[in-house]
Amino acid sequence: MTEASRLIPVGPVHLVPLFPGLYRELMSVLRPLDPAGWQKPTGCALWSVKDIVAHLLDTCLRRLSFGRDGLSTSPDRPITSYTDLVDYLNHLNAQWVAATRRLSPRVLMDFLDFAEPQLHQYLGSLAPDDPAVFGVAWAGEEHSLNWFDIGREYTERWLHQQQIREAVGAAGLTTRAWLYPALDIFVRALPFAYRSVDARPGTRIGLEIRGDAGGVWTLARGEVAWGLFTGGHADPAARVTLDQDSAWRLFSKSLSAERARRDVRIDGDVSLGRPVLGALAIMA
Repeated sequence: MTEASRLIPVGPVHLVPLFPGLYRELMSVLRPLDPAGWQKPTGCALWSVKDIVAHLLDTCLRRLSFGRDGLSTSPDRPITSYTDLVDYLNHLNAQWVAATRRLSPRVLMDFLDFAEPQLHQYLGSLAPDDPAVFGVAWAGEEHSLNWFDIGREYTERWLHQQQIREAVGAAGLTTRAWLYPALDIFVRALPFAYRSVDARPGTRIGLEIRGDAGGVWTLARGEVAWGLFTGGHADPAARVTLDQDSAWRLFSKSLSAERARRDVRIDGDVSLGRPVLGALAIMA
C-alpha cells in the first residue's frame, strides 16, 4: 500500500456525548470564582469571564428557540455577504452581553443549569445526517448536516471555556479527549481557506499538528476544488507543522503574527503552505 492510498476523506464525527462532560468541566471552574474572577478580562475581544458565560447562555437559548422550537425571525438588515453575516452576529452578541451585565453570576449559572440539559437532549434528538438549521459558514457551507453543525457548537463551547480557563488561571482542557475533537472540526476550515488558491490537480499540502491531541491531515487539489483527508502524503508540495496549542489559537484568530512566525514551520513551497495561516474556524 502506498502512502497516498492511505489518505481517507474526512467524514462525520459525532460529538453529542461530549457536551454534558464539557459542561460539568465549565461549572467546576465557574462555581468557585469570587467576584473578581468573574470580571477577569479574557482573550475574547473586550469580554470578561462573565460576558463569555452570558454569551454561552445566549447561544444555548437561541439554538433551543430556533432549532427545537421553530422560532422564525428575520434579520433587521440585509445579509448579502459573509461580512454582513459576521457583522450581524456580532451585533446580536453585543446586544445580549450588554443586557445581561445586569444579571449576577449566580443567576447566569442558574439559567445555564436550566438550559444546558435541554440543549444536550435536543442535540441528541437530531439525526446526524439530516440538514441542519444553520450552515457552517466559516467552512463555506450555506447548508450543512447536523453532525457538522453540532461539531461547530462543540468547538465554540470548548473555545470559550478555554478562554475562561486561561483568564482565571485554571488548567486548560487540552487532553486528547477534549482538544482533538475541536481540532478535528477546526481543520475543516482549510478547503474554504484555499478556495482561491490555484494549483494543479493532484497537488497536496500536508498539515501536522504535534502533541497528544494532534493529528495529520492532507489537503488535495481536485479538478475543481480542494479536499481534506486524514493521513499524510510522502511528498507533499508543502508541509505545515505546528503544535496543538498554536493550532487551536491559529484557527480561532488568537495566534499572534510573531508567534506564528516562530511556531509554524512551512517546508516545501512556502506560497502554497502560507494560506493555512489564514484559516479561521470561527465567525470573524
